[in-house]
Amino acid sequence: MRDTKESRLLLVLLIAIAFALITVDIRGGEDSPVQGARRAAATVFGPIENGLSSVVNPVGNAVSAVRDSGERHDRLAALEKENAELKAKLGSDARNRSRLAQLDGMLKLAGRGQYGIKGAQVIAIGAAQGFSWTVTIDVGSRDGIQRDMTVLNADGLVGRVTTVGPDSATVLLANDPDFTVGTRLEGTGELGFASGQGDRPLRVELLNGKAEVKKGDRLVTFGSQGDKPFVPGVPVGVVSRVEASGGDLTRTVYVTPYVGFSKLDIVGVVVQAPKKDPRDAVLPPEPKPTSTPTVTVTVTPSARADDAYASDEDESYDGNRDTAGDTGGGEEPDARSTDSQQP
Repeated sequence: MRDTKESRLLLVLLIAIAFALITVDIRGGEDSPVQGARRAAATVFGPIENGLSSVVNPVGNAVSAVRDSGERHDRLAALEKENAELKAKLGSDARNRSRLAQLDGMLKLAGRGQYGIKGAQVIAIGAAQGFSWTVTIDVGSRDGIQRDMTVLNADGLVGRVTTVGPDSATVLLANDPDFTVGTRLEGTGELGFASGQGDRPLRVELLNGKAEVKKGDRLVTFGSQGDKPFVPGVPVGVVSRVEASGGDLTRTVYVTPYVGFSKLDIVGVVVQAPKKDPRDAVLPPEPKPTSTPTVTVTVTPSARADDAYASDEDESYDGNRDTAGDTGGGEEPDARSTDSQQP
């Protein structure tokens, strides 16, 4: 419609009529003259409104759902991120606590042996090819690491350094088949050589074929000339099996190592040897034997059994008494027989 004087006048007229109808409708209440017109309009336009509502409402709901789903997705993503950060923090805290415990134990061991050590972390394991058991640590020549240095951890002997780079080094583990270390038996001081056997116990050849050794005995490193590749006194392991002596010049025992080679993390490289041999001072305290409680069972006869036993005793006593009376009567001397024997 064009904006003309007549159109403006028509608009004003329609508005005036609408206000007049509204006023009449409000004042009339239930008797409003436009009630019939309202009902007719409801009859005609009601189904149309319902149809349009049934078409438009799902669309509106879908739009709202899409909008809400985006908000829920954002909230879910935020919660998942918070959970991931929390899990990472908890995992990191647990790992840090474990590392601190390992470091603390290693420092205590080094203190007992008077070893000067350089702490390191295992950052890689050797290739699975062949039978080589090696790990890579994150210290090298820039940290003062040299070839043929002893490597230990909080439990005992780990191995020796074989290859050194500027910032890393390779360690040959004590369970490698090419690994050999001189050992000394705790207490008796019997000497031997321990060799790695992979995931099996170490094999130790004692130099004395008649050496007194038993299961549970412990071994430490004997040490090398110039303290390379091994310093003395580092715990090696516990005797788990002793082969019968067959009169050979040596005696074979099998030793379970203290170190778990499949779970190495924090280790220490001995960069300064002790001034004197610590001998057995670095070994952990021996476990105390657990006492087995002894249970003593005392059987007490019941009252019924006591009564039965007493009744049996009474009957036995009465029988003996009757027998004695009968015997006395039968053996009573005859007076007439006695008189006739007198001169």
